[in-house]
Amino acid sequence: MAMTVIRSAMPGDLPGLLALYPHLNPGDPAPDPARAEAAWGEMLAASPLVTVIVAERYGDIVASCILIRVPNLTVGARPYAVIENVVTHAAHRCEGLGQAVLAAALEAAWAANCYKVSLATGSHQESTLRFYEKAGFTRNAKTFFEVRRI
Repeated sequence: MAMTVIRSAMPGDLPGLLALYPHLNPGDPAPDPARAEAAWGEMLAASPLVTVIVAERYGDIVASCILIRVPNLTVGARPYAVIENVVTHAAHRCEGLGQAVLAAALEAAWAANCYKVSLATGSHQESTLRFYEKAGFTRNAKTFFEVRRI
């Protein structure tokens, strides 16, 4: 990966992330700038429980995911983690960037003594499911449910 840096996001990364997120769910409405700024501030302030991991290439954020560490009272009071919003810019897919941000997220979770890391995808495409399996995730290990309020 020429000139690619995998790192935790910094305060100045908000514009790059907002430019990247339409590649996750193209139909999603763009957030109001003030709301995005407030949410970004909350995400950064929650650290170390929330870590946004980015792949930066030539100054542009081209892939990202969010790692959320959750304190826990079971399994010896070890935390667990959840990964959300895994996205790679459409022009940079199949270059290993998504795998790289997932590997960094897993490394951070294991360093924080998490006993498991969960990830959910809304995709039913076999290629997407294989992508996550290649990153070390197991398909059909648990049943995932959700309730949405949009």
